[in-house]
Amino acid sequence: MEQSIKSSAINYGLYLGGLLSLITIAIYAVDISLMVNMWIGIVLLIVIVGFGIVSTAKSKSLFEGFLSFKQAFSSYFITVAVGIAISTAVSAILFNFIDPEAAEVIKEKTVETMIAMLEGFNTPAEAIAEAVEKIESQNQYGILNLLKSLAWGLLFQSIIGLIVAAIMKKTNPDA
Repeated sequence: MEQSIKSSAINYGLYLGGLLSLITIAIYAVDISLMVNMWIGIVLLIVIVGFGIVSTAKSKSLFEGFLSFKQAFSSYFITVAVGIAISTAVSAILFNFIDPEAAEVIKEKTVETMIAMLEGFNTPAEAIAEAVEKIESQNQYGILNLLKSLAWGLLFQSIIGLIVAAIMKKTNPDA
């Protein structure tokens, strides 16, 4: 039965990765400035968490409504890890090999958005200049930075996964 949780979670992860990749490519094709839109980021976060929850619920139904904490967390985390890894790989290919100039455009849009946000918070000019310098010195779509982002994303998702697993677990009283 443990294998069915893994295969179900991997399938949901593949669906999630495909959806995230399609969204990335669609945004790239329609309007690249949407890559720095905070609301799109929030929607993507909700989609990722939603897939993880659905995967966990599916695993729970495979065991007739009973699921240990470990099984619930595994189902959530495998789904999210596979999905985010696929999306990261697509971003790496798109912005490092297919169209590296697009990564520079996104960096410029990120700087513009950040300046507007910091000015809205009445941040001192020297602090804004430091933040701009930091962003401009990095390639956010470089392979190493994408891997760091993937690691931090998985850490964040594992915290959410622990909460989901705590909510979704249900011990079988007959076992």
